[in-house]
Amino acid sequence: MSLQTPEKIRTLQRKLYVKAKAEPGYRFYLLYDKVWRSDILAFAFALVKANGGSAGVDGVTIGQIEAEGVESFLSALGEALRNKAYRPAPVRRVLIPKPGGGERPLGIPTVRDRVVQTAAKLVLEPIFEADLEPEAYGYRPRRSAADAIGAVQSLLSAGYTEVVDADLSQYFDTIPHAQLMTSAARRIVDRDMLRLIKLWLRAPVAEGGAGGGTGRLTGGQASRKGTPQGGVISPLLANLYMNRLLKHWRGSGRPQAFQARIVSYADDFVILSRGHAAEALDWTRRVIDRMGLTLNEQKTRLVDARRERFDFLGYSFGPHRHRRTGKVYLGASPSKKSLARIRRKVHDLLVPGELGAWPDVRRRLNALLRGWAAYFDQGTTTQAYRAIDGHVCERVQSFLTRRHKLPGRGHRHFPWRVVFGELGVHRLRSTAPAAFP
Repeated sequence: MSLQTPEKIRTLQRKLYVKAKAEPGYRFYLLYDKVWRSDILAFAFALVKANGGSAGVDGVTIGQIEAEGVESFLSALGEALRNKAYRPAPVRRVLIPKPGGGERPLGIPTVRDRVVQTAAKLVLEPIFEADLEPEAYGYRPRRSAADAIGAVQSLLSAGYTEVVDADLSQYFDTIPHAQLMTSAARRIVDRDMLRLIKLWLRAPVAEGGAGGGTGRLTGGQASRKGTPQGGVISPLLANLYMNRLLKHWRGSGRPQAFQARIVSYADDFVILSRGHAAEALDWTRRVIDRMGLTLNEQKTRLVDARRERFDFLGYSFGPHRHRRTGKVYLGASPSKKSLARIRRKVHDLLVPGELGAWPDVRRRLNALLRGWAAYFDQGTTTQAYRAIDGHVCERVQSFLTRRHKLPGRGHRHFPWRVVFGELGVHRLRSTAPAAFP
């Protein structure tokens, strides 16, 4: 859900951005008082509500806050910020499955802390945004993964075919606090705002669930690195620190020296070069080490995109063969992992234990398929769309056959034309764009 930023807040953001853009060396000294402004806190709460999310360690939900009174909640929160009595609660840590196996830690702050982080982000983002390099696409206003994917495709077509397929190990968990705060202090001189950021960086992590219990606590004041994924402010801070690499890349003349370009999306980036990928990788390895980060050597590799593919942001880039002519061209298509992921989600939705009415199941299934197709709408999609349509058809047939206790596997009772016709299941092939080339 997207909310329109109130004009008063938008005017403030515009002034901050214009000032930061016009004066790269300017340091802002009156920001903290904006965070507890009543209109900013109210809009921050609306944004948190629109994004949804579960409760933090205190077990308090958005619904409970609304039932008890949003106005009183925001008034008390504003007073705590104004008096500098605000302290963040521990971050609830949960583990979510990673597409390639294993689990990724996700930190969930309380609703109260998410509101304050959102308010701070409304004030800080215009300032930091003015400094971010154009090669950064992740978590930025008016930029998206689709833009990054299009940039990679354009560079490949322009002959930047020697690729550094880079992978950072646990980037969000390893960002050094001292160096991150130095990056923030280059623009922010307001001590109270810097203190607020530091409070979030050093908030303890609770290895437990919501509902009033914090579980085992780790981190806290002893923590010297990491910004938990899941916090509202974390992507902004992660972009700020990654910008060190991108700014040094440009400032040291690497694009000219290596005849190369970087495309970055948060901690995921690739370097595309015209003949100097190995040199670019050596340079990147040294800089990453100086930043206190770690390059995952097992997953980082050099790729000749004219001969083999590499994956980036869910797409597979490299040689593709035209289905009709047999001509090989440099293109992009949904990766094997992306196909496996959507199949798994369809399977998890259409399980035997799903007892919801078919219209409700269909609505959720169609929302899943439309969302996937909206993201994977670049490059060559026909083959991927056909494969997913086939999988969806088979799963719907099996699901309805079991539900109605019919014999067979459902091909006769629910043929293709019925599944994507009378039953109203969304068919991807009907939305497929024209493929490259």
